[in-house]
Amino acid sequence: MANITLKGNPIHTLGELPAVGQKAPDFVLVKTDLSRVSLKDFLGSKLVLNIFPSIDTSVCATSVREFNQRVDALENTKVLCISRDLPFAQARFCGAEGIKNAVTLSDYARGEFGKNYHLEITDGPFAGLHSRVVIVLDEEGRVTYKEQVGEIGDEPDYDAAINALK
Repeated sequence: MANITLKGNPIHTLGELPAVGQKAPDFVLVKTDLSRVSLKDFLGSKLVLNIFPSIDTSVCATSVREFNQRVDALENTKVLCISRDLPFAQARFCGAEGIKNAVTLSDYARGEFGKNYHLEITDGPFAGLHSRVVIVLDEEGRVTYKEQVGEIGDEPDYDAAINALK
C-alpha cells in the first residue's frame, strides 16, 4: 500500500506500482469515441502513462497540457492520459484545449486499470479514483520509470519522465 496525501492528509492506494524493468500489466480502456484499446495496441511506441484523479481539476489538466507539449518533439512517443472520467468529459477538455499529442483513456466502468496497477485510492474523499502517477514504458511495454506523486495536489516530475524516454 502506497502512502500519499491529499492536502496534507494521509490516504492510501491499493499497493505498489509495477517495478522498473517489469512488463506492464495489460489493460483495456475506453477512448473518447467509446472504442476499447489495450496496451497491445500501443506496443512499438514509447509511452507516458499520465494517470490522475480527474481531468476537471487544475493539476490534472496542467499535466495533460504539459505532457502534450513536451512529447511534441519526441519521435515514436505517445502520452496516454488515464482517469476514471467519462470519455465525454475527456473529449470536451481535449477539444477545448487543442490537445493533439495525448490520447485520453477512461477507466470509468470498473476501475480495473487502477486495481491492476495498484494505484486506486482506497480511502478519503477520492476513494475509488486513481492517484497521480506517471509510468514510462519502452516500445515493448516494459517500465522504465515510475512516479507515485506523494501529494495529490502536486504536479509530477515532468523532466524525469521525459528523460526516461531518451
